[in-house]
Formats: sequence, C-alpha cells, structure tokens
Amino acid sequence: MTLSVGDTLPEASLMTLGAEGPAPVDLGAKLKGRKVVIFAVPGAYTPTCSSAHVPSFIRQKDALKAKGVDEIICVSVNDPWVMQAWGEATGAAGEGISMLSDASGAFTAAIGMDFDAPPVGFSGRSKRYAMCADNGVVTVLHAEENAGVCEISGGEAMVAAL
Repeated sequence: MTLSVGDTLPEASLMTLGAEGPAPVDLGAKLKGRKVVIFAVPGAYTPTCSSAHVPSFIRQKDALKAKGVDEIICVSVNDPWVMQAWGEATGAAGEGISMLSDASGAFTAAIGMDFDAPPVGFSGRSKRYAMCADNGVVTVLHAEENAGVCEISGGEAMVAAL
C-alpha cells in the first residue's frame, strides 16, 4: 500500500516506554474520534531529524492545537528506549509530543513509507513525512522526496495545510 490522502490508516501497534518497560500503543485507539498529526523520521539522533524536523513541530505545537489537532506523534523505526531518550534530549517529550517506536517497521512498511539506504547504515527505515489523520483517515500527507531534507514535512508546512 502506498499511502494517499483519503486512505484509512491500518491497524498498528507502536511502542512506548512506560513505567514497567516497553508497552504497546494501539494506534487505532489513539486516532479514533481525534485529529492527530503524525510525523516520521528516518532515525532518532540523526542530523536533519534532530536539528530541523522535531524542532519544527515543537515550534508549531500551539499553532497546530489552534487548528484542532489533539495530539502530535513522532514515529521512528527505533526501539522505545531510544525514542524516549531522544524525546527527552530534543525537548519534544517535555512539550507533549508523543515519541513512538515502530521497532519492527511493520507500520512503516504497511503504509509504503519504508526505505533502505545501506551507505548510511539504514535498513527498513521510514521515509520522512508528516500527515494529519482525522478519525484515522488521512487528510494531509507531505512526504519528502529526499530523506535528508525537511521542507514539506515540517511543522510550518503542516500548519499551512490545515
């Protein structure tokens, strides 16, 4: 499946790090009856992801909430420990951005956003994108052609689209 505007997101179980360790997060339940922005990065702690993509959503958090967004979720094909540490390091977690792990890459593959880049050590990673889902239906989708840039997938572009 290659994701498009108008598609319903597939059922997926992502991961977070809870008080008792890794815990599943039912994405369908998070989306039901809510307007949610999901943005994905090729890898936690990578340069563009850390210096541009996450900060753009931190900057635009209030503007997105003013547009009716209930939650902002960052997804990466990293483990939940990495996502928690990265959320703390970037300040995203403190700003209320949910940092969720797609450790197996199953969700990323199911929506057709997976890619490999062996020269930089990436296998089964996520393309850089941002989307808005209203009750699980994609209403906005901005996918970058090049994973190394953050232009149309940033927070400012999402605010403009909504």
